[in-house]
Amino acid sequence: MFGVDTSELLIVAIIALLFIGPKDLPGAMRAVGQWVGKVRGMARHFTIGIENMMREAELEEMDRKWREENERIMREFPGSPDFPDASLPDDGQVMLPLEPPADVPPTKRPLP
Repeated sequence: MFGVDTSELLIVAIIALLFIGPKDLPGAMRAVGQWVGKVRGMARHFTIGIENMMREAELEEMDRKWREENERIMREFPGSPDFPDASLPDDGQVMLPLEPPADVPPTKRPLP
């Protein structure tokens, strides 16, 4: 990860054993392990933050492209003022008939 070779790690371990001593070495190693864990956690948090920002930027770019394409299509194929969207009433909700028309005889009605 940091370019530390095994021989360099062995030298650091021997020097730590000499300076810290065998009695305090487990506590020192525990403290170093906790410190390394905190650093890794912060690095992971930073990486996740960067990935989230990239994902949000990509979504914004996709949304911008979608809006541009939608505007291009609406300019290319404008709706006719004589025929607004007949399937939508004025409030924008789609209304489906629940009952068959009354003027059609029952024998001529389609089966469900």
